[in-house]
Amino acid sequence: MGRTVPSFRLALAEEESEWKEYRKHLDASERCDFDEMFAIPRLYVSACSAAVNLVRIYPIFMSILLHHYRELKSIAEELGVKELVVCR
Repeated sequence: MGRTVPSFRLALAEEESEWKEYRKHLDASERCDFDEMFAIPRLYVSACSAAVNLVRIYPIFMSILLHHYRELKSIAEELGVKELVVCR
């Protein structure tokens, strides 16, 4: 039998623990922002799991980028900026 791929939730927890040393050297307010940022991929766990990427940080980064892009797009729509909204 082949090896099973661990769940992305476990992979995310492992990745987060590997960033603890970096997090430790941030200011308190930056740590809070870092924690909030690292919580974003939990919103996209099914997409990250489906990606089956061997480099687990890639789907994490993509989740954060997608989430921030969607927030930026929403703000742009509220302000009436049409250049940012490309597809509909």
